[in-house]
Amino acid sequence: MTPRRRALLAVAIALLSALFFTVTYVFNRAAALDGGHWAWTAALRYLLTLPMLLAIIHWQGGFMPVWRALRAAPGAWLWWSGIGFVLFYILLSYAATSGPSWLVAGTFQVTVVAGMLCAPLLYRDARARIPRAALGVGVVILAGVLLMQLGHADGALDVHGWIALLCVLGSAFLYPLGNRGLLLHLERKGIELNATQRVLGLTLASQPAWVALAAWAMWETGLPSAGQVWLATGVALSAGVVATILFFQATGMVRDNPTALGATEAMQAAEILFAVVLGSLFLGEAWPRGLALVGAALVIIGICLFAWVVSHNLRDARQVQTLRSDRGG
Repeated sequence: MTPRRRALLAVAIALLSALFFTVTYVFNRAAALDGGHWAWTAALRYLLTLPMLLAIIHWQGGFMPVWRALRAAPGAWLWWSGIGFVLFYILLSYAATSGPSWLVAGTFQVTVVAGMLCAPLLYRDARARIPRAALGVGVVILAGVLLMQLGHADGALDVHGWIALLCVLGSAFLYPLGNRGLLLHLERKGIELNATQRVLGLTLASQPAWVALAAWAMWETGLPSAGQVWLATGVALSAGVVATILFFQATGMVRDNPTALGATEAMQAAEILFAVVLGSLFLGEAWPRGLALVGAALVIIGICLFAWVVSHNLRDARQVQTLRSDRGG
């Protein structure tokens, strides 16, 4: 497969993952509206995701390579799972108590530029460069997100809206940072794990944190309701397994090219569009109007521009060779 086709396929896979990720915002908001505690919402997703992953890992590369990688460097797995899974999802779950699903999904689209901005902190090779074209398109998408927020909030956010905004801003940086950090760790160690194996490894490494959070939630509120458990099961299957594996697969395919990697991460911007539709259908949330519609149009335009940037920049396969990672970097 040519680098150009690989990049476009990665973008398409990431876009599909965005659809499954959107279930997170809608179901988490539904749980919050039903009185479910945010700590149970966070803990249940990953506690339920683990047995699902264990059930399929035999057909997805096997468990032993994951176990060997975990035993070889437990500190790295704990660190990156703490950043990209634990802190990320605690903030995202708490935000669901403070704002509608579209607000959480919209704010999370800061991840469009967050991954690229984190690059200089992680890499010591060509990937440390922030692609200006990709960053410019990311800003267009982010502008669309902000217009959707302001349009829906009539130009101002209340205290609860700001809480949601700050929580999701943090999670938007933590998720790509955790994903990229793990990929870089495996690259430096010369360890090859597929997307399912990486997700399983991070899920396993994060279990102590989720058990502790569940114990605290039990102390605070008692057992979760049956409805919250079912909603968390839906999130675990759709977002914790399907969407996360698709996203990790997509980013793993283009880990050596900063423009393609940034474009792949940017496809999560489609979540805000999916969240508007699903939130309106299942939670009775209002459709965007005025500025919000203009913002939605900008998001769509930005997604199309990112696909064009990837296609344009990868026409010459030799360019990819200049962006190949240094194993010792």
